Amino acid sequence: LRTPVSNIKGYTETLLDGAMDDKANAADFLKIVQSNSERLIKLIDELLDLSGIESGKMKLSVKPARLPGVVRQVLSDMSKAARENNVKIVNDISDAIPDVMADTGRIAQVISNLVDNAIKYNKDNGEVRVSARTDKGFLVVEIADTGIGIPEDDKARIFERFYRVDKARSQEMGGTGLGLSIVKHIIQAHGGDVIVESVLGEGSKFSFTLPLAV
Repeated sequence: LRTPVSNIKGYTETLLDGAMDDKANAADFLKIVQSNSERLIKLIDELLDLSGIESGKMKLSVKPARLPGVVRQVLSDMSKAARENNVKIVNDISDAIPDVMADTGRIAQVISNLVDNAIKYNKDNGEVRVSARTDKGFLVVEIADTGIGIPEDDKARIFERFYRVDKARSQEMGGTGLGLSIVKHIIQAHGGDVIVESVLGEGSKFSFTLPLAV
């Protein structure tokens, strides 16, 4: 919280001290203020989200749900970010997959978070592939990328609150270190689990499970 607030305060003071008269720099300073404001809003929203989840106040509307449409909507929403990062998104989820028991709003949040990470930490001209398969009464959803990968020592901690593998890059990308913790809590509340497989320098694959609708 302190970092974006300090940046907003510092650049606002600079503008008030006379930088507003320098049109070129003033515009750049205002973009920095805007960027830090957006980061602050995201952080507060995720803190409130996580607080509600951990205190047991998160209410899920779990019912039989079709996942392909949810995935298509999320990937459509993420298409602009993918283009800006020169990353290709591939949707391998078939319309024929069985229904799951899920709160579609929360599962959209999970998929959005994982795809967002897969885009941000990918390589130039990289790929994000979303797929699904059934396994012993569960649907396994997989989000795989061709990105920078995760060091072996960090894998066990990436779902902890505020834990970031690459702190400098995460901060630059607007990361809060809360997204994966929220993902884990939401999936566990559905009776599923989240796992990660990764090879440093080659990419990562995040998988989560949801119970099949009976």
